Amino acid sequence: MIDDLYSARILKLVANIPHAGRLAAPDASAEKISKLCGSRILVDVKVKDGRVTDFAQEVKACALGQAAAAVLGTHVIGAHLDEIEMARDALRAMLKANGPAPGGRFSELAVLEAVKDYPARHASTMLAFEAAAEAVRQAQTSRTSRAGAA
Repeated sequence: MIDDLYSARILKLVANIPHAGRLAAPDASAEKISKLCGSRILVDVKVKDGRVTDFAQEVKACALGQAAAAVLGTHVIGAHLDEIEMARDALRAMLKANGPAPGGRFSELAVLEAVKDYPARHASTMLAFEAAAEAVRQAQTSRTSRAGAA
């Protein structure tokens, strides 16, 4: 059973996390930390016309959190907030309520389905998508506030 958590597919994702680091001038940033294990993910985004145009992430998490961050990093450029939130919500439902794997651009999250049997790992697996959704929401709110003030 534990072998399902650390399959070759997951370990391959962990070895190749895209967009590692920080953006020089992000529109917004968000950090999420798992209180249970201390995993931490910091996300920077640039957003234009509602889509993520640039992205960076600083990932200090377990292999499962890293795998989710790798899927996010691979597919986030061009995504709208609603796509990121739908993937986040579907990932949560897959882990906590035996729901189907996320579809669309983040369907590769299906590789993490075995995590549902390990509730202590759910929080770290969710971090990347929670941080990304928060950062994109902040960027859109900030942009709307600046446009309204002009």
